[in-house]
Amino acid sequence: MLRDLRLRDFRCFEHLDFEPAPGLNFLIGSNAQGKTSLLEAACVLLRLQSPRAGSLAEAVRFECPGFGLDGHWGGSHLHLKFAGALKAFALDSKPQSRSADYLAVARVVWISNEDLQLVRGSGSPRRRYLDFLGVQSVPNYLRNLRAYERAVRSRNALLKDNRPRREIAAFDPPLIEAGSFLLSARATMCRELQPLVTASCRQIAGEGETLEISYLPGSPADFAQALAASHDEESRLRATVVGPHRDDLAIQSGGREAVSFASEGQQRSIALALKLAQAGRLEESPGARPVYLIDDIFGELDPARRNNLLCALPPTSQKLITATSLDWLEQPGDAVIFSVAGGTVTKKN
Repeated sequence: MLRDLRLRDFRCFEHLDFEPAPGLNFLIGSNAQGKTSLLEAACVLLRLQSPRAGSLAEAVRFECPGFGLDGHWGGSHLHLKFAGALKAFALDSKPQSRSADYLAVARVVWISNEDLQLVRGSGSPRRRYLDFLGVQSVPNYLRNLRAYERAVRSRNALLKDNRPRREIAAFDPPLIEAGSFLLSARATMCRELQPLVTASCRQIAGEGETLEISYLPGSPADFAQALAASHDEESRLRATVVGPHRDDLAIQSGGREAVSFASEGQQRSIALALKLAQAGRLEESPGARPVYLIDDIFGELDPARRNNLLCALPPTSQKLITATSLDWLEQPGDAVIFSVAGGTVTKKN
């Protein structure tokens, strides 16, 4: 679990020390008081990326040169410093040049209202959904993802400049090797997620709801052959047109496309079911249990679904949940409640 978290010049926080409890934690406060930023800081420390921003520079406190995060996950000490568009991180006081060992320490499930884009948005948020799971559960996933992204960027730059085919072909081997890995890993993840998605949907919305997902690969089975066959279209569009960067997920509720036929309430339940299935896959895989960072979603759910969601969360996992109030909560149980106001956090019980 996350034992403690220290922030310096992160978002609205000049300085903050926070010690969450092992189980259920509620962070309660009005909007714009720092609740979401505190969850974001936990995610950035544990995963070296923000679920809210494309660049860590966006999380730097106004007119500050950078930010610092520090904390303990179990017996491991994690430290991250970001300044001048560069990040430096250390594990147990030892600076790390590569992220693999650092990222192997902790796991995170992030749930927020932005997850509606899994249902409504383009393929990009659904690919990020698979990548967030793959990086935390599939060996060598991050290495292949980064290798593929580098190869695609290089090929696209050459295609845009209309460079000779022999120059473009130099990036085909790393593209095919990493891309084939991602295509296979994502297909496997989708097969493993399907029963978890079905079960999660029923937990949140009831037995009458059904939910199915299917993998839509951005390339036929033989990626190398598909890439070679796409040369004419690449030359016309000046971009790489087949591969995992074109992957998507089909989401169906009751046998129909969720984006077209599901109501807003159903779409919220579908997004939650997808995230709980992601969490369930992490719970099943070897390694640490994930910490659940759940940002202010309860105000958008009816009381029954709010309490269904709480019941669906594993009782033995650590959970940090933000909300504006707890008027809807039926059984607070052993929950620890913190008040967040003006960039300060106070334990209430």
